[in-house]
Amino acid sequence: MRSYLRVGALAMMAAGLCLAQGAPAHAGCTGFSGTADGFDKETAVSRAQLALSDAIKDLKAQKKLASVTVTAMRAKPQPYWRDSVSDNMFFKPDIVTSQSYTVCWTGVVSPYVCTSGAKACW
Repeated sequence: MRSYLRVGALAMMAAGLCLAQGAPAHAGCTGFSGTADGFDKETAVSRAQLALSDAIKDLKAQKKLASVTVTAMRAKPQPYWRDSVSDNMFFKPDIVTSQSYTVCWTGVVSPYVCTSGAKACW
């Protein structure tokens, strides 16, 4: 009888450990980008970075996350009035910070258009 209790207790402990280890971490990462224009490069960059920041804030609110880790990621340019941006249209150098990677090019309507990119992980 005593051995049955011991085996039962060990089985319960093993099942509890399996359930604890089998729980998903619910972690993930998502890439974001924000595009904006301006009459000067500083305005276009700050607006693109603000659009990126707003998108990440929306993710945090939607998923009810206390914090996310944000790292710079080069995003594909998102031009407003054309299908793509050719290499000779880009302004150099790119603007890279710890939390965003921004590329800028000559716009059709505005002198400057920029796309900022980042990866957010939770």
